[in-house]
This record gives sequence, structure tokens and C-alpha cells, in this order.
Amino acid sequence: MAVGSVLVTGGTGYIGSFTTVALLEAGYEVVIIDNLFNSSDEVINRIELITGKRPKYYTCDVTDGPKLDSIFDKHPEIDSVIHFAALKAVGESGEKPLDYYHVNVYGSLSLLKSMQKHNVTNIVFSSSATVYGDATRFPNMIPIPEDCPLGPTNPYGSTKFTVEMMITDYINAERANAKKAGKSGEQFNAGLLRYFNPAGSHPSGIMGEDPQGVPYNLLPLLAQVAVGKREKLLVFGDDYSSKDGTAIRDYIHILDLSAGHVLALDYLRSKHPGVRAWNLGTGKGSTVYEMVAAFSKAVGRDLPYEVAPRRAGDVLNLTANAARAEKELGWTPKHTLEEACADLWRWTEGNPQGYRQSPPKEYVSKLKGSK
Repeated sequence: MAVGSVLVTGGTGYIGSFTTVALLEAGYEVVIIDNLFNSSDEVINRIELITGKRPKYYTCDVTDGPKLDSIFDKHPEIDSVIHFAALKAVGESGEKPLDYYHVNVYGSLSLLKSMQKHNVTNIVFSSSATVYGDATRFPNMIPIPEDCPLGPTNPYGSTKFTVEMMITDYINAERANAKKAGKSGEQFNAGLLRYFNPAGSHPSGIMGEDPQGVPYNLLPLLAQVAVGKREKLLVFGDDYSSKDGTAIRDYIHILDLSAGHVLALDYLRSKHPGVRAWNLGTGKGSTVYEMVAAFSKAVGRDLPYEVAPRRAGDVLNLTANAARAEKELGWTPKHTLEEACADLWRWTEGNPQGYRQSPPKEYVSKLKGSK
């Protein structure tokens, strides 16, 4: 018997697909929706290869309320949602802010309305460390704790902040309305997961990040340089007040991050906290130059880069204080930065075309042999 049934929006994307694996391995049933804007449904086959289970999948845009309603109608067993579906590039959000508000904010509104209609009462939201903005503007806020004042510095962060507020208002209202009716309302819960920079791939080498078009994140860009798809990495700014002048980020292995989503959902379903925010990160900041060196080491050669001007909205330091997640969820990162780089290189080297090619036979054989 399944532990529960979860709708995963954006479930064919990078973090969504790995969280689906973690959910299936933890005994949950999973229904995925995705519009495949920046992903591939081939990942469903890889999820099945790894877990031996195939999640149900529907092509659906999160802004499509009637389609969401029809999926909830088809699957009355769904009791929780993990919400990833979003546009996610900081730089692009400054160029196309209305697209970001439409997908991220209106999409989340459509989802919440459909959840309300179908009495689905738990949501884990994929938020972002960008909601904090420049935490160095406050004393003693690095590594960043959850009670750091929020103040995003770019439209992407603003959409995540807006959705956090919307979810908080909604859950609090549903609880208050239930109490007025003489009920506890404890079934209404939300986890706001603020995380930093996911990195790495599945250790098997058959599943990883496969951005369509130009990736906006450091490690996928480095991976493209390593396989010759890109001539060099552009380092945006070397005049930050860090030890080497480049920005500091908290890189977390995708397996640790996906495990955190399952633990957060378990906590909502067992502890009924109302609305709770958790940072997921290692607490160890790495500069851009340190990441270039670490990935170059995994690849076995130095990768070329060039310094470019800072991007609008970028900040010096986004490093997590994840003590709350450790204390309340029992979550601690188990994988190192070196493992993340090695796993990413295994995926990139073996799958230069990402999900547009079959996985290497030796990877699949090794995976099947390990079961």
C-alpha cells in the first residue's frame, strides 16, 4: 500500500524528476504534470529504469486551471502536491518579467484554486534562496537563516516571494475558516523550501540536468564547455568582496535536495505545522572560481573562462544556514561537492545529447546489476 499520492508539477525538470525518484523509493505514488517547455518526457523512462516504477504523466501547463481540475478528478487519491513548475532564470526574468509573473504567480494561483476544489491540503513549494536578496545588508545573516528579512533583487526572486506569501495567506485562511466551523483545520499545511544551487546527477549516469537551449546556471554551463558545446565560461563579475572577487554560492547535491523534499512532505503529513519555511543547503559557500577548479578537476583538465560584467540582480553571498531542517526534518546533506562534480561529469560525458539519446548501455547494465 502506498504511503500517499503526490502530484508533482514540473516533474520532468531537473529537481522535479529527482524528487519523483525519491518519492517513489519512499513508497509514494506519483502523478507528474509538465508542459515540457524546458524538459523532456524521456526522463519518465529513466525514472522507471532507476526505481522500477513508472509515475503517471500528463502534459499540462500549470496555468491551465481546467486541465488541472481534470487531472485531480482522474486521481482522487492525490493528497499532496510538490510544486516545481516555474520559469527559473534570474537573468532572463529581468528581460521578461511578465512571463515570469504569468507562469510562476498565476500558475501557482491556478494550482491552489484547483487544490482547494479537490480538497488537496498539503503543498511543498519549490522556493529559492533568491527570496532573501542581498543578506549581507544585515549583520550576522551569513549563512542565511530562515528569519532573515526577505527582499528579492530580481523579478524571479520576486515571483517566488509572491507565491510564498500567497500560499501562506491561503493556508492560514483555510485553517481559520475550519476553526470557525468547529474543526481543527490541521490538514492544511505548506512547506516553503528555500534552496541554493542544486548540482550533480544520478550516480548511475543515466539521469541529470538537461537544459533546453542556453543554460543559466554555472555547472551546466561548465559541462557544456567540457564537451565542446561552448567555447568558454563567462564569469559574471570578479569585483565582489570575496576572497577571489567572484560571487559565493551554496552548491547542494541533487540527491540531498530531493531527499529534503520527501522529508518536508512527511513532516507536513505527520506534524501538521501550518506554514513552515526550511532552507536546504550545505552551509558551505564556494566561489565561482572554486567551482571552476572543482569541476575542472573532475573533468581532468582546466576549463577556459572569461570575466564579464556582473548581472543585474546578482548578490555577493547566498549560503544557507540549514540548522532548522536538520533539527525538524532530520535532514543533513550526505554528498560532497566533489561527488556532485564527478556525477555531473559522468552524466555529461556519457550523454552529450542529454535525453535526446539512449543512455549508454554500460551505464544501464551497471545499474541493473546493482539491484
